[in-house]
Order: sequence, then C-alpha cells, then structure tokens
Amino acid sequence: MADSFGPVHHPGGSGAPDRGDAAHGDPGDRGSGAPRKEPIRVLVVDDHALFRRGLEIVLAHEEDIQVVGEAGDGAEAVDKAADLLPDIVLMDVRMPKRGGIEACTSIKEVAPSAKIIMLTISDEEADLYDAIKAGATGYLLKEISTDEVATAIRAVADGQSQISPSMASKLLTEFKSMIQRTDDRRLVPAPRLTDRELEVLKLVATGMNNRDIAKELFISENTVKNHVRNILEKLQLHSRMEAVVYAMREKILEIR
Repeated sequence: MADSFGPVHHPGGSGAPDRGDAAHGDPGDRGSGAPRKEPIRVLVVDDHALFRRGLEIVLAHEEDIQVVGEAGDGAEAVDKAADLLPDIVLMDVRMPKRGGIEACTSIKEVAPSAKIIMLTISDEEADLYDAIKAGATGYLLKEISTDEVATAIRAVADGQSQISPSMASKLLTEFKSMIQRTDDRRLVPAPRLTDRELEVLKLVATGMNNRDIAKELFISENTVKNHVRNILEKLQLHSRMEAVVYAMREKILEIR
C-alpha cells in the first residue's frame, strides 16, 4: 500500500510530469461519455509546496493522469484554472489569501467543465457542506493513501462523486437527523420569523459568513450572531445548514 498523505513521504528523483504541452490537449475529448483518449488534466492547489510536489511525483506514475499546473492559494488557482482549463482541480480547503471553498465558485465560472476535489485535513462538517454547496464534486481527507488519490481523480473525471467515508457518514447522519426532526414537527405550524431574521436567513443560505452579512445589512457582526441564534431557537434547530433546509422545506423562504 502506498504512503498516505499525512505526512507525505516523497520518493527520490525528479519524477515531475512534463508540462511542455500541458495546455494543448484536445478539448473535444473532455467531459464526453466516450473512452478517454487524452490523460486527465489536473491542477494541484495547496499552500504547501512540498505537498504539491509530492502529489506531482505520485501522479507522474499514472499514465492516464497529467498534472498540468499548480497554485499556492485560491486566488492563483482561479487564474490558473482560467488559463489551463483542467479536467480536475485538486484543492485544499484552508489556504492564505483565498481559501479553497471560496475559490470553488469562481473556478466553476472561469472553467465550467472543471470538476473540483477538495483534498484537505479539515474534517469539519461545515467545510464539507460549504464545499458541496460551492460546487465541489469530491471531498477527501489527506489521510487517504496515494493510490486512492488517483482512483478518486478517475472516478470524478467519469462523473462520480467522491467523499471520504468518515465525512460521508457524518453527512448521512446529519441528514437523517434533519429528516427525523422535520417529521416530528410536521404537524406544528412553522414559527414566524421577523423580516430582519428572514433577511439574515436568506444571506446565510447564499453561503455568507457573519462578517459579510453584517456588511450587507449595515449592522454589527454581533447583531448578526444574535439573529442567527434567534432563528435557530425559533426553529428548534442546531445548525445554519439545518435552518436553510428547513426554511426551504416549509416554504418560509425560497432560494433561486
């Protein structure tokens, strides 16, 4: 079994892939259901240069996978994605300047055919939910083996979603709990939220954090926190994500 990413163990040598013609693959072969003729073109995004190098070395041994570029933060990743139009973006969640989740949406805008796999040490449910909402197709923890990285890249390139088992378990458990709590309250009228609480909830649903909501509504961040707490208490829920899903189900609010 190959070494896992956490920490990465790098073999010797300079086995980095040749990037000479990286950006000149035939775009007609990408995203189709036909057998892939060109290698899967991957953009690696991580703020640790040693980790990026490790991935390049590992993936260089895969004949059907080609690392066409790398970036050290989310802002650079967006620029590289627009320039290289990769098939897969393999990206960390937590990075300086611009994080991976924030970069997801922009990458989908500049390279719509690119599929994004978050490869991270973050096992926070909130990061998983936000990544999926932002357009990520995969969410893998860096504890996986190097063999599994290549397998995940192939699976996502073929249209599948990939989530680390431990994270998938958390996701399913949360959804089951949400469904159960919704069923238990189905006969109870939906509590009335104030106009301001509805405004806050709608902005929460777009993925904004408390700071951004405060700026948007010209109120203090502490006031936003109070509104979110009141919303959760009124709806008898435990998380921001639950509040958004519940609000849409009960038609308290509709989000396009």
